[in-house]
Amino acid sequence: MNCCNCRRDIADYSNFCYFCGVRQAPPTPQGRSPWQGKRLMRSSTDVKIAGVCAGFAEYLDWDVTLVRLLWAVLTVMPVPVLGVVAYIISWAVMPVAPLPVAQTAPEAPPQSVTT
Repeated sequence: MNCCNCRRDIADYSNFCYFCGVRQAPPTPQGRSPWQGKRLMRSSTDVKIAGVCAGFAEYLDWDVTLVRLLWAVLTVMPVPVLGVVAYIISWAVMPVAPLPVAQTAPEAPPQSVTT
């Protein structure tokens, strides 16, 4: 197996690279991803109140601003309580998406100065 960061050869069962220390993705059976479809989850990065609108925007592949505007219109227009109740129920039911794993650049080895 090759490291996803430094591209060096490491053992297949390794969770971390020996050279750069980056976490390796777990192997998937038969080269398939463990989850084939999308999952509706609250956003953990684009949060204004609870991440519900950003979660719906991610799931529908829409712009988050459009979803927030539509939710505001839903809250104000037909029945004011409907939008607020739907938001609270979504907040309680939708799981929070995991934080994305940050890819860090490998550190350069210290260079010795010779004079």
